[in-house]
Amino acid sequence: MLGQDVIARWADLLVNYCLRVERSETITIGSSLEAATLVDATARGVILRGANPLVRMEIPGLMEFFLEHADDEQLAYLPACTMAEAKEAEGRIRIACEGDPAAMSRVDPKRQAIYERARDPVRRAARQKRWVLTQFPTRQSAEAAGMSLAEYEVFVVAAMFLDRPDPTAAWVELGRRQAGLVEFMTGVRNLRIQGEGTDLSLSVAGRTWINSDGRRNMPSGEIFTGPIEDSATGRLRCGFPVCRDGRRLVGIELELKDGAVVAARADEGEDYLKAMLELDDGARRLGELGIGLNFGIDRFTGSILFDEKIGGTVHLALGQSYPETGGTNTSALHWDLIVDTRSNGRILADGRLVMENGRWLVG
Repeated sequence: MLGQDVIARWADLLVNYCLRVERSETITIGSSLEAATLVDATARGVILRGANPLVRMEIPGLMEFFLEHADDEQLAYLPACTMAEAKEAEGRIRIACEGDPAAMSRVDPKRQAIYERARDPVRRAARQKRWVLTQFPTRQSAEAAGMSLAEYEVFVVAAMFLDRPDPTAAWVELGRRQAGLVEFMTGVRNLRIQGEGTDLSLSVAGRTWINSDGRRNMPSGEIFTGPIEDSATGRLRCGFPVCRDGRRLVGIELELKDGAVVAARADEGEDYLKAMLELDDGARRLGELGIGLNFGIDRFTGSILFDEKIGGTVHLALGQSYPETGGTNTSALHWDLIVDTRSNGRILADGRLVMENGRWLVG
């Protein structure tokens, strides 16, 4: 079990570094019961900043029950109060807390797609405000990562620099280091990403690179942008299994032409993959290109929050772009797929080799 000193440092990071909470703001805090200690410490931190916490705690299994048993009208219903909350709150803190990893796998992906499409306006409204996502360690998430809970807690704490006397200073330093690579990438027009089963070319000309230094994801350690929407051409193969909504997809392979997925397969989970690609018109296009730079995260865990930051990897997200990058793709989907470039991998920028086997030659 995480000690109170770690919980206190974690809550302080979320409130004061990540979200920078200000007096009189309304801050929503969403999680489930297993993360009650962190929710409590975070809400207290918001109060001490003179702001107003709005806590939303989920009951394990209830969402899965809703998705399985609600009719189509219920699935597509968007409560006005939910929309109002997304518009009115100045910031939100989401503390993910994995329960039964198989629960969502029992849900028909087509039913889930109805629910996701209906709530897309809420996500869009919330993205206009400040937000941060973190993940509380549970027995289930530890098992998915192949660790004991005690081992996994040590991993999570180290990934967020919570084992250091001043975690905030550590994140500021990481951001400074990443800024050099952002500066280099800002002048790049075309990228080619190569790895086992992957050879993908795309354009990032004129797009903005974002230095993700822990403000929105905790942990973080990446830079990212939005590719030109009609530029991605080639093959992409995920080097790791993809864990999403309780499903484990293995061996995802995509073929892209003029920015859109024209063929898709998977060794496991292909039906779900194809259902998500049919979610809407933007689901087949790339909304994000990210480069993992947190070398303290060195192993696959099954949690995309950690895995996309693995130092020496690249991730490409199907669906929604981040508008601050200049990306214009819109979708109810945002699904990160990781390419492991740490061995037999390369990135070429305007024809110049800039990364080989996870080691950066610039920045």
